Amino acid sequence: ELLETVSKGGGEHAILRHTQRNKKLFVRERLKLLLDDASFLELSPLAGLHMPYGDVPAAGCLTGIGKICGIWCVFMANDATVKGGTIYPIGVKKQLRAQEIAMQNRLLAVYLVDSGGAFLPLQSELFPDKTHGGRLFYNEAVMSAMGIPQVAVVCGSCVAGGAYVPTMAEEAVIIDKIGTLFLAGPPLVKAATGEYVSPEDLGGAKLHSEVSGCSDHFASSEKEAYECIRNVISTLNYDPLPEEAVEHDSPLYSSDELLGLAPQDYRCTLPVKLILSRLMDGSRFQEFKANYGTTLVTGFGHVEGHLVGIVANNGELSHDASLKGSHFVQLCSQRSIPILFFQNTAPHTAAPTSISQAHSNRLKAQASMMAAVACAAVPKITIVIGGCFGPDSYVMCGRSFSPNFLFLWPNARVALVDVRHFSTVPQAGDDESELKHLKEKLEAESTAFYSSTRLWDDGVILPQNTRKV
Repeated sequence: ELLETVSKGGGEHAILRHTQRNKKLFVRERLKLLLDDASFLELSPLAGLHMPYGDVPAAGCLTGIGKICGIWCVFMANDATVKGGTIYPIGVKKQLRAQEIAMQNRLLAVYLVDSGGAFLPLQSELFPDKTHGGRLFYNEAVMSAMGIPQVAVVCGSCVAGGAYVPTMAEEAVIIDKIGTLFLAGPPLVKAATGEYVSPEDLGGAKLHSEVSGCSDHFASSEKEAYECIRNVISTLNYDPLPEEAVEHDSPLYSSDELLGLAPQDYRCTLPVKLILSRLMDGSRFQEFKANYGTTLVTGFGHVEGHLVGIVANNGELSHDASLKGSHFVQLCSQRSIPILFFQNTAPHTAAPTSISQAHSNRLKAQASMMAAVACAAVPKITIVIGGCFGPDSYVMCGRSFSPNFLFLWPNARVALVDVRHFSTVPQAGDDESELKHLKEKLEAESTAFYSSTRLWDDGVILPQNTRKV
């Protein structure tokens, strides 16, 4: 239901105005014309949903990964049905994340610009710092220096900061009658000088194609523009990644059964091999240190024909389990094997005996695994399949440890503590209502959807789609 809400952008009225009055294509229709096929991996689709900017996704932009001319690309497409494509803080964060993915994986970047620029009332959260809006342009320059091609289509109004995105790209296409490019539009010109000027005269397609030179290609329609940008991409001399047809087996057990295996109770854990057997090619798994530190499962297998190392929670992350994890992660790094982390961190036992020498040793072992995970120079992908609590999140390559990608199942919980531990806290007098309020707040803030709307991850995915994603 949430994904359905997001797919409607700013809502039916906004789409009607966008497509009928302004004669523009909806953002998802643009992608159909641009991509080789309609399928793509949408990144963080819930970003901004139900945040304090209104009831529509405040990100105002669609980001994802798909193929154009056989080349894997990251695309950033403004959705002008959401507040006119105006950039909010969460929208900046979403685009910066897409650029980070492009740089990390050397993927061609495509910008479909239809933006009203920054939302001025929130300028302090948008403008000055190195994680704010200006970083988009810095990244464009750095990506260019890295030899990563970037192309853009001006397919609507590009005002203020929105105007720099296409002008810093290697090649840009502008669409007649609907594409405009200026630092300040006609209303500000009128306010500042009293002069009336039309959008076309101030920054239309003909002006930028014939006079200013800001655009490299003139397109008379949106369809022509996306054909043009595909032609541009075909001349970038950026070879598609060789993708050999790797023969691989399906799991012996149906991936649909993952829906029934997704943990709902985080006070205990389930045998994680039940989940792995529905994800690995042929359900084959070569376990490493099978009889040692059994609350962490490690080993090798294949996903869609690709060899990967698996690090999966199977209970409380004990001293022995952490040492095993550290050893295995170092092996993967040494052999250049990507690592998949499956997080379901069972809470630590609250028994008084846990405050002991063993507890202290576990801290040191977990610190060792943290260091191994942080320094492993291989791709890392993390899937939160259940609970993700406290320091175990760091050990298992949570967001703060910069996995290449991090996805959540809808049942996932992401929090510093499991609120059920609060039941052991003495409740007396006035403290009881305060404790109840705190538990309710933490419970609400630990859902997968709270995490994903704030871009702490790359999206909530259905369990049965895990192999494909």
